[in-house]
Amino acid sequence: MPKLSQAVPKYRKHRSSGQAVVTLGGRDFYLGPHGSKTSIQEYDRRVAEYLAGGRQVPMPGSVTICDLCLRFLNHAETYYVKDGVQTTEVGAFRRVIHTVCSFYGDELVVDFGPLALKACRLQWIQSGVTRETVNKNQGRLVRIFKWGVAQEIVPQEIWKSLTAVETLHKGRCAAPDMRDVPPVEIERVEAILEFLSPVVRAMISMQLLTGMRPGEVCKMRPRDIDRSEDVWEYRVGGHKTEHHGRARIVYIGPEAQAVVTPYLLRASDSHCFSAAESREWHREQAAANRVTPTSCGNARGRKRDSRSPSKNQRHPREFFTTASYGQAIGRACKRAWPVPDEIKHDEVVSKAWEDSHRWAPNQLRHTRGTEVRKRFGLEAAQVILGHSKADVTQIYAERDRDKAIEVSRQIG
Repeated sequence: MPKLSQAVPKYRKHRSSGQAVVTLGGRDFYLGPHGSKTSIQEYDRRVAEYLAGGRQVPMPGSVTICDLCLRFLNHAETYYVKDGVQTTEVGAFRRVIHTVCSFYGDELVVDFGPLALKACRLQWIQSGVTRETVNKNQGRLVRIFKWGVAQEIVPQEIWKSLTAVETLHKGRCAAPDMRDVPPVEIERVEAILEFLSPVVRAMISMQLLTGMRPGEVCKMRPRDIDRSEDVWEYRVGGHKTEHHGRARIVYIGPEAQAVVTPYLLRASDSHCFSAAESREWHREQAAANRVTPTSCGNARGRKRDSRSPSKNQRHPREFFTTASYGQAIGRACKRAWPVPDEIKHDEVVSKAWEDSHRWAPNQLRHTRGTEVRKRFGLEAAQVILGHSKADVTQIYAERDRDKAIEVSRQIG
């Protein structure tokens, strides 16, 4: 039998009045004479609206901020999903909702206005996040109320009043701007290769040769790659602009093909680059460099951490995530450029040293974009990087400073 929560509300007869009635959300709705065509049509309409609204009866003016946010979050957890996994947008909405509900949770949506939005925004500014993040959070909050309008639980004028609040402008607010992410020099990439597993080295090479995003190289599978032509095509599923109806194709040339070919010899639906294989390589290296005799100390793979027993049961995923991929590069940077002994005692200075000598996977994409733009122009870089607008490509592909200096030297 179906669960009660999944059952469709029944069409019933109200004996004393002879009318048809349906109970939705604890409220009775009279539909007209029982058995009439009009009452059946009214029943269908009421139930359709009830189901479309997530089994909630619209009650404009009596919904609290917490109730609105909870209903929206239930919607977001099923809407913001790619490849069967919730996107990071769900977590971002949770943080926005935490701020709003901590300030105005018990208040009605009809009492929420531009000043309340600005109060939430001030809280985000004071927390130290960047101006871009504050503006995104403001957009998410307005989006929650827009969704409420579509569900008929938020008056349209409330949402309209929130859209009148302008976003923060550069240089005109206290929130810091996001730092530019420059391309990484090839010399800095080569400096950490000896500390990385062959799997991670291959991932770095693929990014440098194709301009892929870190998430795209992490999720690559043999079945996603069309190898029928001399230049292979990797069709990325679940990419960031997929919901706009745009396809993302990564073109894999001869050099990149040579890099990825050994990792295609596996099940077609498994990921090319395995985190478990990378971890096993590091264990083999540690065993080969072991100084303590095998008859003493811990056997390989049997190390125990009494302070955190849960760590003992951890197993690496089959594939890398963008976070674990970045962590692997970050650890290699620490080994390539260790903190000098004379500053190790100063935590702040040590942290600054590590930050200045660390680079991230997304910088490899900038490096590729800059190279393509120099050799083939902005349009080529736009196609390779998969951008829909050229102005976005300008961010990733730095202008050729040396060329500009040479031109200025000759004609300036």
